[in-house]
Amino acid sequence: MPGYYRRLNGRVPVTSAFFLAGGIVSSPIGPLENNPLMPILELTRRLAAPTDLRAKLTLVIDAARDVLHADRGSVFLYDAETDELYSEVATGEKEIRFPADKSIAGRCARSRAVVNVPDCYADPDFNPAIDRKTGYRTRCSLSIPLIGLKDELVGVLQVLNKLTDPSFNDTDIEIAACLAAQAGVSLQTARMQKMERDMALAKEIQTRVLPTEVPQLPGYELAGWSLPADDTGGDIYDVVPVDASGGDSGATGVMLLLGDATGHGIGPALSVTQVRAMLRIAMRLNAKLEDTFRHVNDQLCDDLPANRFVTVFMGLLDAADHRLRYHSGGQGPLVHYHAADGSCDFLDASTFPLGIMPGVMLDQTPEISLAPGDIFGLLSDGIYEYADPAGKQFATTGVQAVLREHHNAPMSDLILRFREAVKAHAQKAPQLDDMTILLVKRL
Repeated sequence: MPGYYRRLNGRVPVTSAFFLAGGIVSSPIGPLENNPLMPILELTRRLAAPTDLRAKLTLVIDAARDVLHADRGSVFLYDAETDELYSEVATGEKEIRFPADKSIAGRCARSRAVVNVPDCYADPDFNPAIDRKTGYRTRCSLSIPLIGLKDELVGVLQVLNKLTDPSFNDTDIEIAACLAAQAGVSLQTARMQKMERDMALAKEIQTRVLPTEVPQLPGYELAGWSLPADDTGGDIYDVVPVDASGGDSGATGVMLLLGDATGHGIGPALSVTQVRAMLRIAMRLNAKLEDTFRHVNDQLCDDLPANRFVTVFMGLLDAADHRLRYHSGGQGPLVHYHAADGSCDFLDASTFPLGIMPGVMLDQTPEISLAPGDIFGLLSDGIYEYADPAGKQFATTGVQAVLREHHNAPMSDLILRFREAVKAHAQKAPQLDDMTILLVKRL
């Protein structure tokens, strides 16, 4: 049972027993036919219906205003990742988001106890800025924590300005706690279902932008593969046919992309999808490699939070002279297998990751030459850093071993060999990061 029930005079409110025991016909609030808890029974029935999160929030707020005779109401959901409270629905107000250690609602969330404030302007945690902005006058408030399964904080239900009295009383607190008991788990379930739907949509979008078939280039063989650690991932790759010579002769080369956003999940998936979209637009406009890299970086600096960035490789392979010109923003190591002697070069990143610092100066453009039989490989850190149960990583030694043994295989088969080698190395250790491979071989 959520802890805030025990904090009400050291006992569970007797009104709560109406639901928990399932059959008491009267309570200290009055007989059943006149009982203000009846709207909560109706709320319980309606919350069980298959409605979305926003609809359930509206039901909870409307019920709270009704049974508590309050002028306004809000449900502030808790965002554990940012440690913020935010409102999806607030009667008479637009969406609000604020740190969970601020405001009266924040005090309720931190303490997980009901907070009854008879005079908000006398409370040190009250922020009058919203009143000044909206012209509304907040007189009193009642804040109730919403607790879900496994004692998880779902959010805070808050009502403002008692219509029939100067402030909320002990009976209101008992009714509000009873309402919160019905709402917490239901809102938690609806929120999880919404996240699952959002995740499925993000996965569909990300899957659509990954190449279904890697474009082929005369004299070369290319293959790619990606496996996110979650339903959606922070990795992406792409191969875009281009006229590498700068003329009108058609596709004489390809632009190679490998992007890896910090973290994994919906946010990083959106970041790398944005990088891919900007690269595609730049190619349509025949932008130079250096200009593309700079403009994508500057845009991400504007768009991403300060603690987010994207490591990215952008490389232009010209099939005529077999040169690969590139910029690698924090993406590395890059691997170049030399068929002539079976050696591997592991190349470091050439500049900063994208989204960290605007106006990056690219003094020079690194390039490598691919001889017959050479392989150039882009592997995300989910491959290099995959650790076995003892903590030993797959590392460059694992990559080199696979290339030396299977360099004559088709590139799609070589990717399978990499996957098998990583799996054998892992010894059933879980995948903690997204894994992506893009291989190019000169025939």
